[in-house]
Amino acid sequence: MASSVDRDMEGLMPPQPIHDLSRPTSVARSDNTNLGAGLGSSTYMPSTGIETAPSLPSTPSYRASAATNELAAEGQGPFATPPDVLDAASPFAPVAATDAYVGSGQRSGLGGADAAVAPITKEAAHSSDEALAGSGTVAGVKGYGKRPWYKRPLIWLGAFIALAVVVLAVVLPVWFVAVKPHRDNSSSAASSKGSSANPESPTGATSGGNGSTVVMADGTSFTYVNNFGGFWVYDPANPFNNSAQPNSWTPPLSQAWNWSTDRVFGVNLGGLFELEPFISPSIFQENPTAVDEWTLDLSLRAGSNGSENILSVMENYYNTFITEQDIAEIAGAGLNWIRLPIPFWAIDAWDNVGVLNGTTVAEPFLARTCWSYILRVMQWARKYGIRINLDLHTIPGSQNGYNHSGKMGMINFLNGAMGVANAERALEYIRVIAEFISQTEYQPLVPLFSIVNEPLLSTIGKDSLTTFYLRANEMIRNITGVGEGHGPYMAIHDGFMGTAYWADFLQGSDRIALDTHPYFAFDNQPNTQPTNVTATGGNGTVYGGPWPQMACTSWGGEMNTSRINFGVTIAGEFSNAINDCGLWVRGVNTSADYGGNCDYWEDWTQWSDETKAGLKEFALASMDALGDWFFWTWKIGNSSTTNSVLSPLWSYKLGLENGWMPLDPREASGTCESLGYQPNLWNETYPSYATGGAGAGDIAPSSVAQYGVWPPASIANVPTGSQAYLPQYTSTAPIVSLPPASTYSAAAVSTGNGWYDAQDTASAPTPISGCTYPDAWSAVGSPIPTAGCGAAAYAGENAKREAPPPVVTAPPRVL
Repeated sequence: MASSVDRDMEGLMPPQPIHDLSRPTSVARSDNTNLGAGLGSSTYMPSTGIETAPSLPSTPSYRASAATNELAAEGQGPFATPPDVLDAASPFAPVAATDAYVGSGQRSGLGGADAAVAPITKEAAHSSDEALAGSGTVAGVKGYGKRPWYKRPLIWLGAFIALAVVVLAVVLPVWFVAVKPHRDNSSSAASSKGSSANPESPTGATSGGNGSTVVMADGTSFTYVNNFGGFWVYDPANPFNNSAQPNSWTPPLSQAWNWSTDRVFGVNLGGLFELEPFISPSIFQENPTAVDEWTLDLSLRAGSNGSENILSVMENYYNTFITEQDIAEIAGAGLNWIRLPIPFWAIDAWDNVGVLNGTTVAEPFLARTCWSYILRVMQWARKYGIRINLDLHTIPGSQNGYNHSGKMGMINFLNGAMGVANAERALEYIRVIAEFISQTEYQPLVPLFSIVNEPLLSTIGKDSLTTFYLRANEMIRNITGVGEGHGPYMAIHDGFMGTAYWADFLQGSDRIALDTHPYFAFDNQPNTQPTNVTATGGNGTVYGGPWPQMACTSWGGEMNTSRINFGVTIAGEFSNAINDCGLWVRGVNTSADYGGNCDYWEDWTQWSDETKAGLKEFALASMDALGDWFFWTWKIGNSSTTNSVLSPLWSYKLGLENGWMPLDPREASGTCESLGYQPNLWNETYPSYATGGAGAGDIAPSSVAQYGVWPPASIANVPTGSQAYLPQYTSTAPIVSLPPASTYSAAAVSTGNGWYDAQDTASAPTPISGCTYPDAWSAVGSPIPTAGCGAAAYAGENAKREAPPPVVTAPPRVL
C-alpha cells in the first residue's frame, strides 16, 4: 500500500465531499487543463435523458429521465421490455412480493405494444395486477339501482371468464416456460420421469420469480429479488432443466446464444477457487508468510495437523465466500453471464514436479477438493439462467508469474527448460475440462472456455503461444466436432498486446474468441485525475472527469475493429479502478503507483456523491465501449484488521449496494456518444467460420505449416542448440477425469460420466522413467539434460508431430 503523503497541489488531494446544499441549474464543462485545479466544487446533476446510440447496435437501451427516473424501452425484440424501477438505496429489495415469470410490461398480457413502451413506475408497473385482482366486482354497480351483483348471472359469467383468463395467463406461461422440462438433448429428455418436490423451496416449488423464497442448502432462506422479469428453475428430478432466465432480454439456456445480437453483461467470481490476496485479504492476513496460493497452502499445511487444517480452512472458504444468494443477486442485477476462474488443481496436483537443490518438489495445492464446489456454482448458475465462461486461471509452472497464476515469480510455461513439459501438462488439463463441459448436460450452460488466463506474451513469444493455441484448438475440436452446436467456443487471451495484434490469427479456425483485459490501474501512471468533476466531453450534467471519455476512446474503437478483423471479442476483465489503490492490489506489501494518498480510495464510506457519480459514469462508459464484458470482480472480502472492504473499486456488489455501479447495465447504452465519442461501427456480422458456420475448421494451410507442429520450434530463454533436448513428458499415465456431481441422487435423467468423447482414449502425461527434471516452477536458467528427458527419450512419443485435423461432424439433430 502507498504511504500517506502530504500534497501541496490541490489537484493531487483526494476529492472531498461537497457540503453546499444549493444546486445550480447548470455546471460549466471542465476541460483537461482544469483537472488538476481541484474542481471539487462542481456539483453533480442527474442525466437529462438525452437519447444516444450504443457502441454496439443491438445493445438494449432506454432513456433515464432526471425528473422521474422512469425507464422507457428502446428498440425491438428482446430489448423492448423495460425493467421495473429499482430503489438505489436498496437494489436487492423486491418491487413487489410476487412471482414474476415475464417482464412487468407483459405480465398480464394486456395493453399491447403501447403498454410495453410506456414509462414505468413502481405503482404503474403493477396496475394490471391490481386490476385483475379486483375483477370479481364491478365498480359503481349499486349506483344503477338494479339487481345486486350476486344475483346477476352475467356478472357471474363475466367473473368466471375473467378468472379463467387470469388462471390461463399465469399457469400456461409458467408451465411452458418454467416448469415443463426442456427437451433439447437426448440424455436429459429420454429418461425424464417428471418433477419431484424441491427441498430448496418452502412450498416444494420448482420455479419462482421476483419475491419468491429460496431455501439454501444450509437451511437459511432469502427472498429472490429480480425486477427484470427473471425467474429461477430447479427440479431435483431434472437438475439439467435449462428453462430459467436471468431477465426478460436474455435467452434461456435452452436457446442458443447469438454472439452477433445477444450482449454479454457479466461478472467474474474472482478469488473463489484461485485465491488472491486483495480479493480475500483476511485468509492471507491470518497467514502472514503467504503471498500467493502456493505459499498460502504451505502455511496451512504447516504443523502436525496440516492436512486437516488446509482441508478445513479451504472448504470453509469455498462454502462461505460465494453463496447461492450471490448468484441470485447477480441475476437480479441485470447480469447474464459469470466468468468462473478455476485452478488446474481442481483436476490434480503432482507430488513430484522436479528437483530443486537436491530436494524433490511437490505442489502444495489441495487437489480435487474444489471441484465439487465448482459443480455447485454451475448448478446455481443453471438455476438462475446464467451462462458460464469457464476460465482456466492457473497453468503448471505459471503462465505470467503473477500471484493469481498459482505461484508468483518465474514464468515456466513455454519459457525456459520446463516450458514444453508444463505446456504438455496444461494441454491435458484443457482436454479434461473440454471433455466435461462438452457433455450434453453442460454444453448449454458453458458456451465459452477460456483456456489460459493472461499468458505474458512479452516473455513467451507469439509463435510458441500461437502453436499452443492451435494445438489446443485441434484437440478440443477432435473431442467436440466442428461447427455450431459442437462444444464451447474457445477463448484466447491477447497476452497484454492488444486485440489488433491478433487480427490475422488462424483465419478459418472454428469458434475462437479473443479475450482482452483493459485496465487503467496498471498503466504505471500516477492517475491522480479526479472523478468528482464534470465529465470531459459531456454536457455538464454528469461527473467522472477524463475517465469516462478515456474508456470510450481507448477501448470502443479497438473492440469493434477486433470484431471486424478477428471475430468474437470480449473483455473478460475490467473494473472501476482508475488507479491501483487498494489493499494488496499490486501484491502483498507492494506499494501502489498512484500519485496521491490511497487512504481515500480505500475507504468508500468517505466518498462524496460526486465521486460515486463519477465512478458510475466511468463504469457505464466502460460497459458501452467494451460491448461484451465481465467486471472483475463480483465481491471483495473484508480485511480482518478493519472488517471492511479496502479495495472497493473492484467490487461490483459493493458498488451496486452503494451507488457507484448501475442498477441496470442497459443504462450504459449510448454513454460514449453522449461524451462526444463516435466509435467505428460494427455491423453485427462475424465471418461465418468464426461462429461455426461455413468454412469453420478450414485453417489456412500456411498457418498450419507454420504453427501446426508440436512442440514449438523455439522456446524462450533456451539456447538454440538446446531446443531439441528440452524435457518432455510421456503419455502413459491413466486419464484423470472430472466426476459429475454426487448431489444429483434424486435425478431421473442422465447426469453424465465426465467424458464426452468415448473415442478419446489417449493416456495422460507423466514423467519419463529415469529422468531427473528440474523444478517445473523454477526452471528458467536450469541446465538442460542432454539425454533421457527430451525428444530422443522414447521413439515416436515425444518426437515432433503434426496436430491431427479435427473431425468434421454433421449439425446437431433437432429433437
